[in-house]
Amino acid sequence: MRSSPICLKQKLSLKAAAAKKKRDIATAKTTKRKARKAENQRIGQSSTSDLHHSGSKVKRISIKNNRGNFGRGTKKEKQ
Repeated sequence: MRSSPICLKQKLSLKAAAAKKKRDIATAKTTKRKARKAENQRIGQSSTSDLHHSGSKVKRISIKNNRGNFGRGTKKEKQ
């Protein structure tokens, strides 16, 4: 693997990785994402749970449920 300042977890070319980074940053800076991030900071993130924004409500979901697709497993999630 080439040495690169960009982390190539998806094995993208340097050009594709740079374009993806640009898109990801643009998405993270939208007003909706900024509002959600600010709300998460006000609520307070915990190391034992994740916050899910659904509509106008925020739900606290345990890490176990979030990573395991609520007991259904992640393999079935792809179908």
